[in-house]
Amino acid sequence: MPSYKVTYFNIKGLGEPIRFILSQAGVDFVDDRVESADWPKIKPTTPFGQMPVLEVDGKKINQTNAICRYLAKQYGLAGANDWENLEIDATVDTIHDLRAKIGAYYYETNAEAKAEKEKAAKELVPFYVERLDEQVKKNGGYFVGGKLTWADLLFVAVLGYMNGIAKEDIIAKVENLKALREKVLNLPNIKAWVAKRPETEC
Repeated sequence: MPSYKVTYFNIKGLGEPIRFILSQAGVDFVDDRVESADWPKIKPTTPFGQMPVLEVDGKKINQTNAICRYLAKQYGLAGANDWENLEIDATVDTIHDLRAKIGAYYYETNAEAKAEKEKAAKELVPFYVERLDEQVKKNGGYFVGGKLTWADLLFVAVLGYMNGIAKEDIIAKVENLKALREKVLNLPNIKAWVAKRPETEC
């Protein structure tokens, strides 16, 4: 069994999908949380000056989606064939588009630009959420193939972050995504992880 270390800030953010996948797989990992003040010191030790970083038996790799895809293949959370894997990738990229729309106004410091980005997000978030909800409805309660894949884990993991920065539950009005969230959060391994992880706002 390889040894894993996940290095990321002390938030859910883009580190949480990796933590979710490893937890669901029942794999022990070192949850290395970096405080913002320590980041300048650690940054030069990362492959491309960014986090999260996954260390596998001492080898470091970056990029959330690439890491998640790799782990999903290792632990039976990928698609059953190339088409399903393509659907998973497209779903995950769409979820990240949604995250980026919300994050764009949250992190904007210019008041005028922030107001414009917030208005755009308020229009786009329901558009994305409704279509993702419809996808889950069509696929038997999951995003792809009628079964649990890393797309489902990533969505629920990132949803906590998105809700934290949006200051609301962005899926409050849609039933299928809410049901998916409940299913994922009630998986025994995910439940155990959520119970023991540090409490953070986003």
